[in-house]
Amino acid sequence: MRNGAKAAIIGGVFAAMVGGAAYGGYVLVDELGFGSDAEPKKSGPPSAAEVRTATEAFFAAWEKGDTNAAAQATNNAAEARPVFIGYKDAAGLTDVEITPEAARGATVPYSVRATVTHEGLSEPVAYESSLTVVRGVTTGRPLVDWKPSVVHPKLKEKDDALVTGKASTPSVQAVDRDGKVLDSKKYPSLAPVLTQLRGVYGERAGGTPGVELAVRHAGDVPDTPLVTLSEGQPGKLPTTLSARAQAAAEKAVLRYPESSVVAVRPSTGEVLAVANHRRDEFNAAFQGELAPGSTMKIVTAAMLIESGVVTADGAAPCPDTAVWQSQTFKNITGLAPNTSADFTNSFQRSCNTAFIKLIDEEPVTDESLTRTAEDKFGLGRDDWRTGIASFDGRVPVSTGPERAANAIGQGRVQMSPLTMASVTATAMTGSFRQPYLVAKSLDDREFARAEGLAPDTVAQLRQMMAATARVGSGAGAMRGLSGDIGAKTGSAEVDRQATANSWFVGYRGDVAAAAVAQQGGRGSDSAGPIVADVLRNGS
Repeated sequence: MRNGAKAAIIGGVFAAMVGGAAYGGYVLVDELGFGSDAEPKKSGPPSAAEVRTATEAFFAAWEKGDTNAAAQATNNAAEARPVFIGYKDAAGLTDVEITPEAARGATVPYSVRATVTHEGLSEPVAYESSLTVVRGVTTGRPLVDWKPSVVHPKLKEKDDALVTGKASTPSVQAVDRDGKVLDSKKYPSLAPVLTQLRGVYGERAGGTPGVELAVRHAGDVPDTPLVTLSEGQPGKLPTTLSARAQAAAEKAVLRYPESSVVAVRPSTGEVLAVANHRRDEFNAAFQGELAPGSTMKIVTAAMLIESGVVTADGAAPCPDTAVWQSQTFKNITGLAPNTSADFTNSFQRSCNTAFIKLIDEEPVTDESLTRTAEDKFGLGRDDWRTGIASFDGRVPVSTGPERAANAIGQGRVQMSPLTMASVTATAMTGSFRQPYLVAKSLDDREFARAEGLAPDTVAQLRQMMAATARVGSGAGAMRGLSGDIGAKTGSAEVDRQATANSWFVGYRGDVAAAAVAQQGGRGSDSAGPIVADVLRNGS
């Protein structure tokens, strides 16, 4: 570099400092390496002492409301600064007290207590978050790795912002089918559902907005309320939920981490319960996208029966292995082969190899499973309108080994407990009735439609699902349930996951339910007891 050009750059740096941008000037000087006091750039993970020093400086600046210093203590001051400014000004958060926990390597968990104030109203605020200390790329200094969630865990995206003021939509008082109030204190896993219901139906329900601290999201995503300063007048919102079924579902999912369940009324499509037990607040029961394992065999069985390939009493041998286009498929560990099995026996024992062999028969093609899923069960067309965000499944046309994997609920098939509860309801009644949480009369939305199944197909599916529930792989979970019952188990292998996801679907009377417990093992081990509890106590 020519000396004149270098001198011009140095002069520009100092001119910027004199011109009022001195809060960032020392960083530029440090990064360029000028000054007799400059230390050699460090590398490698920050030491425990550096983690402590960096977090202490960051927390001290945050507590004092020094937005510049707090931002400069991160590795992205340009993005951090407006968030800290908004924390004080738009959100009105003051009196900040931060209590760090013991560092876990370079990660430091901490709790925050503050006060939110707006036009004479104030409320305490408390939450927990965490940060990680890293080295600055150019300086080598220990800095807080910037993410919006450092300031508040509900700030997920770059454009999310904390705001306090008049709520963007009125709150709602959701009530169940019998008029009982549904609140997140009594039914904790309904919290994300109630937030979505408020965002969609708050204005239609007729309430008046209050004042609250909330996370404002970009686009059409509803605000996420955090603290209420003034209640306003909530609007009454009828839902299809059953308080009794919801209570049973809430209790059932607590047995297993990362589990979700949905119950529907097959005769109408009404959602009776939706519950999640997760570390986050994602409504996986409605929006999860996971391979459903052998519960998908309900759809595959319907395809095979309606294609004339097999009947419930027809031959469906269950060998140890089955080869499909050079790929070998096996059964679950411990399943004994049965070369004289009929289709009901192979279904109730969840024999993979029997299904792999049957889908090779004419007239089954690469498109057959997709057509059955879409046309008969209403899946995979992205047209369900439940009242809140939901996923209606994915069963793509697949070739080669993926076609076989799809048939046993692996490959590219993706489902949620909502979709599998609907599959169970359709198999039980023969009619696809799109699940819904809020009556369509409230907003005149169109429900999805599908052909449904032939009566003879329904009779055979019920025969096989009843056998599964009474003497097959689902018998242990369904033990003690009387009346007209049916079930199907499933376990779905997931890459880089030591234990399979546990799936289970079942029906009893006019209730159909589906559950998943991630890394829960076999279907009857974890998801099965969840479904059985809902069927036993929810109606």
